[in-house]
Amino acid sequence: MRLLLLAATLLISLPVSVLAAEAPPRERLSFNEGWLFSRTDAEWVLGQLDYANAKPWLLASAADFFGPTSPQTARPRGNFGGGFTHVQADFDDRGWRPLTLPHDWGIEGPFKQEYPGDTGKLPWWGVAWYRKHFDLPATDAGRRIVLEIDGAMAHSLVWLNGQFVGGWPYGYSSYQLDLTPYIKPGQPNVLAIRLDNPTESSRWYPGSGLYRNVWLTKTNPVHVAPWGAIVTTPKVTAEAAQVSIQVLTDNDSATNAALSLSTELFALDDTGRKSAALGQPITVTIEPGRQASTTQTLRVPQPRLWSVTHPHRYVAVTSITQDGRLVDRLETPFGIRTAVFDADRGFRLNGEVVPIRGVCNHHDLGALGSAINLRALERQLEILRAMGCNAIRTSHNPPAPELLDLCDRMGFLVMDEAFDCWAKGKNRHDYHVQFPDWHEADLRALVRRDRNHPSVILWSIGNEVIEQWFADGQEGWKLAARLAGIVREEDRTRPVSAGFNGEISGYNGYQHVLDAIGYNYRIKEYARFREINPAIPLFGAETASALSSRGVYFFPISDDKIDPASRADFQVSSYDLYAAPWATPPDVEWRAADAVPGYAGEFVWTGFDYLGEPTPYNADLTNLLNFSDPAEKERQKQLLTELGRIPTPSRSSYFGIIDLAGFPKDRYYFYQARWRPDLPMAHLLPHWTWPERAGEITPIHAYTSGDEAELFLNGRSLGRKQRGPGEYRLRWDDVKYAPGEVKVVAYKQGAVWAEAVQRTAGPAARLKAKADRRELTADGRDLSFVTVRIEDADGVLAPRAENRVAFAVSGPAEIVATDNGDPTSFESFQSKERAAFNGLVLVVVRTQPGTTGPITLTATSPGLAPAEVSLTAK
Repeated sequence: MRLLLLAATLLISLPVSVLAAEAPPRERLSFNEGWLFSRTDAEWVLGQLDYANAKPWLLASAADFFGPTSPQTARPRGNFGGGFTHVQADFDDRGWRPLTLPHDWGIEGPFKQEYPGDTGKLPWWGVAWYRKHFDLPATDAGRRIVLEIDGAMAHSLVWLNGQFVGGWPYGYSSYQLDLTPYIKPGQPNVLAIRLDNPTESSRWYPGSGLYRNVWLTKTNPVHVAPWGAIVTTPKVTAEAAQVSIQVLTDNDSATNAALSLSTELFALDDTGRKSAALGQPITVTIEPGRQASTTQTLRVPQPRLWSVTHPHRYVAVTSITQDGRLVDRLETPFGIRTAVFDADRGFRLNGEVVPIRGVCNHHDLGALGSAINLRALERQLEILRAMGCNAIRTSHNPPAPELLDLCDRMGFLVMDEAFDCWAKGKNRHDYHVQFPDWHEADLRALVRRDRNHPSVILWSIGNEVIEQWFADGQEGWKLAARLAGIVREEDRTRPVSAGFNGEISGYNGYQHVLDAIGYNYRIKEYARFREINPAIPLFGAETASALSSRGVYFFPISDDKIDPASRADFQVSSYDLYAAPWATPPDVEWRAADAVPGYAGEFVWTGFDYLGEPTPYNADLTNLLNFSDPAEKERQKQLLTELGRIPTPSRSSYFGIIDLAGFPKDRYYFYQARWRPDLPMAHLLPHWTWPERAGEITPIHAYTSGDEAELFLNGRSLGRKQRGPGEYRLRWDDVKYAPGEVKVVAYKQGAVWAEAVQRTAGPAARLKAKADRRELTADGRDLSFVTVRIEDADGVLAPRAENRVAFAVSGPAEIVATDNGDPTSFESFQSKERAAFNGLVLVVVRTQPGTTGPITLTATSPGLAPAEVSLTAK
């Protein structure tokens, strides 16, 4: 372990200019273009490339992520896998498919009912290869060349020019490999990556492939170590903040390096950057093959604090010179803020109580799959922010780095999670297989990568791990203490927590080795936990798990959360009264939370629907009861007989507040009413187009941030109701359906606050299209999400329309996905046409790289007036 310590504490804010030097020698280049892809494996390998054989090579490539007490693995002699054709530089790959990363092969389908498990009915498992031919300038000779992979699903193995470099098993981890010993500056180079995504390795759709960004970083032999700048803010007041910058510098040259290090802090805003503080240079000499740690503490006067409402950011610019020449320059974004979990008051950000209004999200992007896209992530956060959401739990794995960058910029809090299981697994091939060898490296990699993000306020070491049920011993709290200790070695500025669904987890020792307890669905434990553990912070790590299909309503309704009448044809009624057996509707969760002093807030399961886990329609014979059509029920029985087992009937979840296409469900407005109490809003459900229900009881519910409301049916008052203690919705459960108009007028403190209307729709007559953004960047990555509504002649949404809509685009763009939010749809996401689901359909348009100009998207459907949207690529 390379280590040389040098600390210098400086409280300096004088505007000293940066040392003049040549352009920074550090380059970080996108490495996403020009890949070739194949699902064919090399010649029959007889398991020779399996993890068991690759293990010593992989552990050696991750040596920097194991502590001094961990077993150290030296790189074996030889060239692992070097004899296989696919890794050879001269292998003929001209027949392979060209593509640009990020790439998820699973989302391309096809959907198949017979695919096992609850992971989305898509073919995400198996072996695949990626190859890239590239040239490196001869001027890069002598530089250090590093490959950075933000995520590869899974068991990645990497060769360069036929030589094995390394890899990483966990598909969610970001990692880096030093290519320097194997690269050929001034000559052609070939990179080969093999992935092996095992079956039965996930409980949800994990995606596949090189699904996150890949980078090539070039530095001098003397350089800041990977993730080697660590910024903390040990003291923050309105008058001044102390900012500590620890820099780990590697000397990979053959001689001593006499260096001078300096760091300048800049405040970032929409107009650019402004110098905030500058430290005096520190001198240090590093021996060959060693690492030095230098620390500076700078004073920032009148700091602009990062918060969810004003996410002010800074950047630390570290410069290293050797013999008067700039040899490295690294920019490290950060924020200045205080974040404290308080057992008595909840969560405090910069001294103010901020209720956590969060959601859990899996990493897939709906119809786009798991392949990361910055705009798609940004759109999700925009939709959540409008609801009042201010926090994200990265369920249940390390997120894409871009998500944290967006949360920093947009003002979201983050519970950053590492694992879904520990040594005891939930699936045959899930993370428990790697846990003994890799938990330390994976956990350190997560914390080192993410510890400078001001948005990250919690580290989560696990979700619903089976070990939580053990009261003592190595399988119980001692293992949690071991993992928490690893996190604290890397970062002592944030609390360590986990998501616990066991009622004993708050009393069997876990509560004493963690810094805050997050309960999953244990609302009956809130009061008991607070009584027994009055000094330990408490929050809801995973709440609700309510179920609904957007725009679907079944009658009669009841308050039984698992009422069979709430489900039919593999849909769930959207009255928001229904939940999984272990879970609760939102109202029930809120009543329990509001009764507990110091409850810090919640992370709802989930913000968006996601691929896989189609509760309540998991593989179960009782699903046959959900078919109302006798012929369809008989067909399904025949299918079960032919398959010899029971298939899962749906592709995606019903948990989301927002459906898979990004369309808000009724529940969205329920949370908005609670999370944005100052926003004048009201929402009515169900829709009011029920020609078959004339004269039948059709209950009406209203969500509002007001405190009372009056309901009108065709101008006639049906009564004014006031929300009482523990009531979060207003209900008129005895309304008899009559076509026309339903209107609610909400009041707050006696004054009119907001109104909402539902009108009976006539026959579908036209399409109406609206783009979330009309001006796009011509980079081949930017997206426009276009919503198409089916309306009647008066512009009222036809809430039960299922008309088929076809799309066409002209100009420098392409259609990359369509969806409608229907969890039972098995139509390809790449289809250029799709049936609407309850009046709505989505089409996603992507720009072409380097080509600007006007774009026209056209939507057509037989018998309906078409719609057109004009976009521009700039």
